[in-house]
Amino acid sequence: MKAVTWQGRRKIEVATVPDPQIVHPTDAVIEVTTTGLCGSDLHLYEVLGPFLDAGDILGHEPMGVVAEVGTEVRRLKVGDRVVVPFNVSCGSCFMCERGLHSQCETTQVHEYGSGASLFGYTKLYGQVPGGQAEYLRVPFADALPIPVPEGPPDDRFVYLSDVLPTAWQAVVYADVPPGGSLAVLGLGPIGDMCTRIAAHRGADTVIGIDLVPERLARAAGHGVQVYDLTQYGDELVEAVRKATGGRGPDAVIDAVGMEAHGSVAVAAVQTATGLLPDALASALMRKAGVDRVGALRLAIELVRRGGTLSLSGVYGGAADPLPLLTMFDKQIQLRMGQANVRRWVDDLLPLLTDEDPLGVDGFATHHLPLDDAPGAYADFQGKRDSMVKVLFHP
Repeated sequence: MKAVTWQGRRKIEVATVPDPQIVHPTDAVIEVTTTGLCGSDLHLYEVLGPFLDAGDILGHEPMGVVAEVGTEVRRLKVGDRVVVPFNVSCGSCFMCERGLHSQCETTQVHEYGSGASLFGYTKLYGQVPGGQAEYLRVPFADALPIPVPEGPPDDRFVYLSDVLPTAWQAVVYADVPPGGSLAVLGLGPIGDMCTRIAAHRGADTVIGIDLVPERLARAAGHGVQVYDLTQYGDELVEAVRKATGGRGPDAVIDAVGMEAHGSVAVAAVQTATGLLPDALASALMRKAGVDRVGALRLAIELVRRGGTLSLSGVYGGAADPLPLLTMFDKQIQLRMGQANVRRWVDDLLPLLTDEDPLGVDGFATHHLPLDDAPGAYADFQGKRDSMVKVLFHP
């Protein structure tokens, strides 16, 4: 089969690899019909190479049709249409029963002290082959895949794999009071969807902050108050405070993560770390902070006293300094973590109707064949071609 593979820093290739096989009797194999390119994939493209091997299959946002099932699979059958969550969760352990599927005890990666395994996402999370491929092996086939109805196009459902539950959890964690205010840093796929969900859930003032004109215009088109970071610069915090009663927003979502703009020195460290031999680089990244925390520091400055920060952007460094004195003084609440995808499915499925209140049908900016993946990664990383959300079709 064809699959998108990592071959080195900023080097993505579509290669021919062996088809996946049923390994355990509870497995299924799906034929992938649509699979997404996520902002988190860019961390693999740029920063997290020390935790990858050449040939690793990328991608964690797939959906498709069941092609084969193991002998102990009872709830799925060949031909069923399913979405596959990005975290590999068993559905029955202590953590899964409490809605913490991203902490699944069955698939935790003890070697690295990590939570649940993830499709297509480094040794830190199990080095499980990903979904940017023609076929995908899916463990726990009776508990993990999300069955979806026939009829509507893939665009209606594919975001259940990551974008929708990640954004939904970020907004829930932000805990915006009824009629309150929320600022979202970063208007990529997750940040953009956060603004839509926040408005749907009753936030009165939704603010979006970015520096890419096309992303700002896209968010403004569905009623978000947008602020261009390049235009406001050091005056951004004061401008947002003026728009939120002089106090700052009730909550801020950081949808940017480890590769935020604004730290040339840390960007250089990230680049240098990626050029070290893997053993040295991985040890450094696990014990030292190599994230650009500009977005997080801005979130701390923006949020009102007693407000909430919700982190959905991925951070990788183990020892990044945080302004704990400021956080303590402002009495900030902080919530974060990988999305517990299966936890939020029952909340989200009723919204994927013909009325399409979250605008999922038109959410993708690019539909591309899998063969175009190398160029799409480069364009997405460079924020070119008005690219916000890419869907590949094997």
